[in-house]
Amino acid sequence: MIGWNFPTMPQFDAVLFDFDGVLADSEPLHYACWAEALAPLGVVLSWEFFRDRCVGLDDREMMRLIAAQSGPPRDWETLWARHPAKKELFSRRMLAAPPFAPGVGPLLEELRGAYKLAVVTSSARSEIEPALAAGDLLEYFDALVCGREAERLKPAPDPYLMAARLVGAKQPLVVEDSAYGIASGRAAGFDVLVIPSTDEMAALVRNRLELP
Repeated sequence: MIGWNFPTMPQFDAVLFDFDGVLADSEPLHYACWAEALAPLGVVLSWEFFRDRCVGLDDREMMRLIAAQSGPPRDWETLWARHPAKKELFSRRMLAAPPFAPGVGPLLEELRGAYKLAVVTSSARSEIEPALAAGDLLEYFDALVCGREAERLKPAPDPYLMAARLVGAKQPLVVEDSAYGIASGRAAGFDVLVIPSTDEMAALVRNRLELP
C-alpha cells in the first residue's frame, strides 16, 4: 500500500502578542494623545497619516518622521519634548477605560498552561504594564518585551527573538496587526497570525490554534 504523507499544522509552544491593535484597540487613543500633545507646537496630526505611517513605529522614530514631513521641516527633538505630556494623557485615559479586545480575558485563561504567553510591543513598559494590570490581564503573561528593551526595534527580529528566549519557546505563534510587527515576526522565523481588528482577534487565535 502506498503511504501518503500529509502536511501537518505546526505545534506551537508559545503565543507572542503585540499590544496595540491586537490585545487592545489603543491606536486611536495613542493618536488622540499625540495630536493633543503636539497641538501647542502648531503640529496638526491627521488620523490618516498616523494610521498609515506611524502604527507600529517607535515613538522616537515617529517624531523624526513627523518632523521631516512638516512644512517646513522641524527639529524632531522639539517634538519629542512633548512625549511626557503624551504619556500622561495616554496613561490617564487608558487606565480610566482600557479598550481591550472582546473576549481577551477568557482567551488568555484558556491558553494559560498550554502555551507560554508574552507581550511584544514598541510601546513603553510604563504604558503597557499598568494597562494590563488594570484589565486584570498582567498575570497571564510569562514575559513582556517593551519599547527599546530589545537591541533593535521592530521591524528587526530582535523583540520577538528576545521574547521567545525569555519564555523558552522554540516554535511560537506571533499575533500582529502592523506592517512593522508582521515583518519583525517573520524576520525572526516565526509563524505570524495577522489580525485585521481587535474585534476578530480572539476568534482568529482560537481558530489558528485549533482550539475546541
